[in-house]
Amino acid sequence: MKLAVMQPYLFPYLGYYQLIHSVDKFVVYDDVSFIKQGWINRNNILLNNKKYLFFAPVKGISSFKKINETEIDYKYDWIKKTLQTMEQAYKKAPEFKNVYPIIENVLNKKSDLISTLATESLIEVCNYLDIKTEIQKTSCNYNNENLKGQDRVIDICKKENAHEYINPIGGQELYSKEEFKINNLTLNFINMNPINYKQYNEIHIPYLSIIDVLMFNDKLSVNKFITSYNLI
Repeated sequence: MKLAVMQPYLFPYLGYYQLIHSVDKFVVYDDVSFIKQGWINRNNILLNNKKYLFFAPVKGISSFKKINETEIDYKYDWIKKTLQTMEQAYKKAPEFKNVYPIIENVLNKKSDLISTLATESLIEVCNYLDIKTEIQKTSCNYNNENLKGQDRVIDICKKENAHEYINPIGGQELYSKEEFKINNLTLNFINMNPINYKQYNEIHIPYLSIIDVLMFNDKLSVNKFITSYNLI
């Protein structure tokens, strides 16, 4: 079994879905600290040919709270505003009619917790792209919160009888191939190949939310992008 572990992000960029696609089971790391100024509750789309940050507001934002303890703030109708912004940004995009309902469906569930909302965004996009990877949360299964970092990841792998762990390439300094090997595990890092697709203008703005990729590309094209990576 190939396995990956990652914090839940809200409609993350394409590379996140490449990670999900590369494994048999994807574990949502929802019972670790909320990262302020990270991607858990926000991401970038293309608005007026520039990056635009959309977000789900949370209550009492704090790195002392776990992701699955962080509540979404509904004191104003940010869902309506966000959907209006998405429509304004992408109503002329070729796949708008197919993709906009996905965003509506995720946001209109009005999840109580940011971990639930972010995970729903992962699941809905995977369903749309027919990605069959099993997704589950660390808070539901492993009972190993006493462990940290690499030790906890290795423990999750052992409990799942995984033989290979795949991590984003940014974690090369955090994880040791030798330590994984000692535990009878192969550690690989996923490296996204350069992806270019037509947006509104000739100048491509990369690394936006998966929403942007889906709006400008049909499912067949996106699935080709999903498999455009190397394991190191």
